[in-house]
Amino acid sequence: MIKTLVLPCKALKFPSAKFEGSNQLQHKGTKMELTITRPDDWHLHLRDGELLQAVVPHSASHFARGIVMPNLKPPITTTAAAVSYRESILKALPAGSDFTPLMTLYLTDTTNPNEIKLAKRSGVVYAVKLYPAGATTNSQDGVTDLFGKCLPVLEEMAQQNMPLLVHGEVTDADVDVFDREKVFIDTVLRPLIQRLPQLKVVMEHVTTKDAVKFVESCKEGFVAATVTPQHLLLNRNSLFQGGLQPHNYCLPVLKREIHRQAIVSAVTSGSKRFFIGTDSAPHERRRKESSCGCAGIYSAPVALSLYAKVFEEAGALDKLEAFVSFNGPDFYGLPRNTSKIKLSKTSFKVPDCFSFPFGEIIPMFAGETLEWQPSFN
Repeated sequence: MIKTLVLPCKALKFPSAKFEGSNQLQHKGTKMELTITRPDDWHLHLRDGELLQAVVPHSASHFARGIVMPNLKPPITTTAAAVSYRESILKALPAGSDFTPLMTLYLTDTTNPNEIKLAKRSGVVYAVKLYPAGATTNSQDGVTDLFGKCLPVLEEMAQQNMPLLVHGEVTDADVDVFDREKVFIDTVLRPLIQRLPQLKVVMEHVTTKDAVKFVESCKEGFVAATVTPQHLLLNRNSLFQGGLQPHNYCLPVLKREIHRQAIVSAVTSGSKRFFIGTDSAPHERRRKESSCGCAGIYSAPVALSLYAKVFEEAGALDKLEAFVSFNGPDFYGLPRNTSKIKLSKTSFKVPDCFSFPFGEIIPMFAGETLEWQPSFN
């Protein structure tokens, strides 16, 4: 069993929850049920090949749409490649699934502004992802000089109202791994927003109180952030509790408890600037449990249960629906979903692993008991 240090949110104080709109909490006997608008996942890794076939059913069963990350080998750098990848995802969906993949392009030093025009016209590409070269999995083709080589592309993105999705870490070896998000904000992101205030930016998978403060300081509707379940529930102790825990290793890496608490406070406050982005990132077990293990936590099967856990412990279940179902589409300028999903407060055990012909994938909180089990209403 994978050991996970789960940190309660009890120190945070919130007013009593009042449920309004479509967000309905019901008691059926001794069982609690929460009905919400069907969520989307605004940061998702589906991979390709047999791994895609294995994991896409988990996301499709809980989410209506997903912003699909482009860091494949080779990366999705053109609209044509994005369209082809989208077709592969649609073919891999279970029969009857209505899941919609929202595609992204991988920004490089050589991306052309015309590619942004093509992407916008395609109707299937919704954003462009900035990976600083070397920052995370398959980011070796990422950007080396944002202002020197990518400014015309960023200007075209602002013109086309196409968001820039940012992996917010510097890759300078002289910068401590736990400080890379803060340094990125100070040296890259803040200057970018000042230079192109009309560019819509999503700071992906924020991990620090510095990122929370920065996002809150920006103009609402132009800068937002996605938040993962791991950065709401775990701190960096979870990497070492009871021994090295490779299935709790992700990038950006888990941070101190003070940062986790700041993120919980931000997302459960009702702010429209923060929304769900699981960063669910599957790797075959042997690639995680190795001498040089891959970064990424596979959360898709349990993400909604984990987010509900966070909001319940914070006394903010009334704000869960906005975080998982409203804030994301509102920022992207897309319609909210109309279908519903039900979360029942029923205990269930997370599988120890998911087995496939190519190997095993270990989910987040493997072998542990969770509540708030999702099902379609």
